[in-house]
Amino acid sequence: MISPKAIIVDDETQLRTYLKSQLTQVWPDLEICGEAKSGQEAIELIEKYQPDIVFLDINMPGLSGLDVAKKISDKCWIVFVTAYDQYAIEAFESEAVDYLLKPVTIDRLEKTVQRIKKRISSNPENFDNIKKLLHNLDALTKNNTHVSSLQWIKSQQGNDISLIPVEDVLYFTAQDKYTAVITEKGEALIQAPIKDLAMDLDNNIFWQINRGVIVNVRCIDKVSRSMTGRYQLRLKSHPDVLTVSRTFSHLFKQM
Repeated sequence: MISPKAIIVDDETQLRTYLKSQLTQVWPDLEICGEAKSGQEAIELIEKYQPDIVFLDINMPGLSGLDVAKKISDKCWIVFVTAYDQYAIEAFESEAVDYLLKPVTIDRLEKTVQRIKKRISSNPENFDNIKKLLHNLDALTKNNTHVSSLQWIKSQQGNDISLIPVEDVLYFTAQDKYTAVITEKGEALIQAPIKDLAMDLDNNIFWQINRGVIVNVRCIDKVSRSMTGRYQLRLKSHPDVLTVSRTFSHLFKQM
């Protein structure tokens, strides 16, 4: 039997590498024939390799995952990799097209693989449900009034208010009644608690790694293990070393 082929599409290199390593573990027979960092590159690879499955990130700059899906919905199976809320997830489940919530866990991926294997064997060319799903997601996108993720951090010092672009933040860390915002330029304090920030930030980019720290994954340089077996993160432009708690260690396994 010919091994199925797949392409992974995500604009974050670390997330592509992470998902590929997990797939190698749970589906050894799956051939990862390509990786794409943009929607346009994904379409070109799909035309070139004609994969059976595409693991497709929804939230990408430029040509989004949904834009790509509309162009390939009659060519292959799609597994959406998403940070959508529960409201949108209901649309995925109702159409039996699978999805993976970021950050992807190994247990969830195993279930997805089993579902995809079953669907490929039972209905290898039936992609009508994908088209119906895309129609429903279009409606959700137009009607969803959910506030977009946080773009600016407001820090007040006396009578002065500083606006810090979220993309400049290396990490957030809880300090007593405040939260410290760490950037290359220094540190600022805000009153928003970590648990509220975790809900407002884009969880494609900001991962909570322990009870009191949220890190910008784009700023991670290296992931290593300490003598106690805990994951430790070293940043690209800051000397601090961040420790990952056991609760969140699944985010970095197989990376």
